[in-house]
Amino acid sequence: MNITQENTDKLNAILNVKVEEADYAERVDKVLKDYRRQARVDGFRPGKVPMGIIKKMYHTPVLVDEVNKLVSESLFEYLKENNVNILGEPLPHKGEEQKIDFENDREFEFKFDLGLAPEFSLEVTAKDKVPYYKIKVDKKQQDEYKDSLLGRFGEFITVDKAGKDELIKGTLVKVDKDGKEVENGIRVENVSMSLDMMKDEDQKILFSGAAGGDEVVFDVKKAYPNDTEVASLLRIDKTEVAMLEGTFKCVIEEVQKFEKAVPGAEFYDKVYGEGEVKTEEEFTKRVTEEIALNYERESEYRFMVDAREALIKKAKIDLPVEFLKRWMVETNEQITEEQVSEDFDKYEDDFRWQLIKESLLKQQDIKVSEQEALEAAKGMALNQYMQYGISNVPDEYLENYAKEMMAKPEESRKFYEQKGEEKLISYIKSTVKLDEKEVSSEKFRKLYEK
Repeated sequence: MNITQENTDKLNAILNVKVEEADYAERVDKVLKDYRRQARVDGFRPGKVPMGIIKKMYHTPVLVDEVNKLVSESLFEYLKENNVNILGEPLPHKGEEQKIDFENDREFEFKFDLGLAPEFSLEVTAKDKVPYYKIKVDKKQQDEYKDSLLGRFGEFITVDKAGKDELIKGTLVKVDKDGKEVENGIRVENVSMSLDMMKDEDQKILFSGAAGGDEVVFDVKKAYPNDTEVASLLRIDKTEVAMLEGTFKCVIEEVQKFEKAVPGAEFYDKVYGEGEVKTEEEFTKRVTEEIALNYERESEYRFMVDAREALIKKAKIDLPVEFLKRWMVETNEQITEEQVSEDFDKYEDDFRWQLIKESLLKQQDIKVSEQEALEAAKGMALNQYMQYGISNVPDEYLENYAKEMMAKPEESRKFYEQKGEEKLISYIKSTVKLDEKEVSSEKFRKLYEK
């Protein structure tokens, strides 16, 4: 096996791989012998088929497979041994057509294009200034957060009559133009309808003042013009909605209205645990701390965005642009050449940041332990529980879930990378000069509009 490298410029190279018969003969012979042991051919006992027949049947496909595997293994071994850092993956050489005749040739030559990772030097110092935004917590945010909690812990209560935004519970029955039930027509029990979600005011008014025991005839499709909503309400297939005509009678069993929770000891105990919060002042303090914690996370994320932008600008990294565009198209069936050309500027900084990360992690000897990666997985697990409103999850549950995710190599790699980037950002934050700026939440949001 002979591999030679020709650098066409600082960022591109061509690898020439020459394969001789001695390189692959033993591998091909071994596979063919295995085939012979397993072959079932009429007229021959198992394992006794002449090798000539086996070669005639399988030699070319086995040769192709083994040579390709050998080239792939040798190519990456060459890159590793010669410390050739590349971007993306080697691609078949573009330019001259490579003619490989596996039927007749015994020696083969392959060429591959490489996108070389650029050499650069980057030091993070106290001279590097990066903005750090501290978001102010004001009364408006406090009130909105409190109102959100009161809504989250609210409940439906039974009321005497319907108004404009109540929940109607009862039975829906298909009726004719005279209001009589249609024989074998649609009948749906235990229905819940939100008046607030009704789009037609005339239909909504029909329910105004209605109480349990009353009957209201209305047009379902006018009240809820969305076919998906009608299908869900009547428990029919969406395709049947188009053919649906006429009116329905709602036999009201109960009228309910949603009431937000009321601040007080009972509410505080539900939210924070018994006795943890006792007064309005303590409630405000906890709300402020929670908002501040959320804002701190947003500030940290924004710092990462700004630090990344600052270091990319400082590093001034050139990329093998044409190679990377080609690599993205050839390795992703869902991306076209036109899309890559149009959006490549969005990807360029991702490539640059990846190079900077790898360089700084190595430079600062930042490593991630198995326990640190597991803690990152536990954080992800807790976030998933919290999406369903579950925050008090026992640690053993989180650990078991995290271990399940870590058992998958691809998932595990992501947690190691995530924790590595967190530690890197922490190093950058402790090293650069922070240009601290106190801003309102509105002004902070506008940073993302640029």
